[in-house]
Amino acid sequence: MTKTAGQEISVFYQSPGLVPAGVTHVVTLPTFRRPDQVVQTLTSLTKQTCPQSFAVTVMENDAEGMEGANAARAFFEEKRFPGLVVIAHQRGNCHAYNAGWHVTLQTFPDLEAIAVIDDDELADEAWLENLVRAQSRFTADMVGAPQIPVFESKAHEKWARHPVFMPAYDVSGRVPILYSSGNVLIARSVLDAMPEPFLDPVFNFIGGGDSDFYSRARARGFRFAWCSDAPVFETVPERRTTTAWLRARSQREGAISTLIEKRRRPGLAGTIRTFAKSLALLALAPVRSLQLWLRTGSAVIGSYFVHVAIGRFIAEFGQINEQYRNPESN
Repeated sequence: MTKTAGQEISVFYQSPGLVPAGVTHVVTLPTFRRPDQVVQTLTSLTKQTCPQSFAVTVMENDAEGMEGANAARAFFEEKRFPGLVVIAHQRGNCHAYNAGWHVTLQTFPDLEAIAVIDDDELADEAWLENLVRAQSRFTADMVGAPQIPVFESKAHEKWARHPVFMPAYDVSGRVPILYSSGNVLIARSVLDAMPEPFLDPVFNFIGGGDSDFYSRARARGFRFAWCSDAPVFETVPERRTTTAWLRARSQREGAISTLIEKRRRPGLAGTIRTFAKSLALLALAPVRSLQLWLRTGSAVIGSYFVHVAIGRFIAEFGQINEQYRNPESN
């Protein structure tokens, strides 16, 4: 077991046939108590058309249960697929990412970029290939792409128009910033430049560590792009289609934006500016929500801007919902 940046990390498994030299791209895959789904995700990665030599790093974040780690190891052994299984011994989304990225950087000397996919997502066959092409085409350091929701029940497909499920952008090209790490390609130069821990553990259970990472990377001059033809397909369980969950997720998005802005603008002047923005968005929220309601025909979808504004405002007073604290209800 090694310890870096205050975190305990161990390598649980490495494919016998894995030769790190020459591997230019690594797909990093965090997992937590989803053994069946992580196998499905890995299966989608075996079908990639990408001409680049790539391997997979699975990051287990349940050091006690180890269901994902054991499932991934069995998969790598059966398929003879090049991969690592890393254990992040401290609970938390950010710890999982940091562990996998650290070990990947240490293991693969010829690494050019890492990609990220979650254990509830399936990759399109041209996923990695199109991400790599977009990075070159748009001269970007980081490339994001859509996470297409796949609802367990067709009755809930109406929520596909809700902003929490909508892609950040519609068209491929350079973009000002990204927001999610669930489908992204990150150049090694970014990780070499950013200090460890890459994702701040303060965001472990509220989410937003990826958004904070992008905000800090942008401040260092790194560039972003969007690739609309590199989708992953995200399973949306029943519990994420309730109005209570949608409300909580919307408020969390608002709270995260406040927290990141405060970190970006420290001091009294920054605090006043962030608070003024929260007040302004709270005042505008009813109008924006009404417009969204009329456009979608759904009052629940329309309420998104109101809940984001509420989340921003209550975060000004330190109230942030740790939605990831209880994974069974997230």
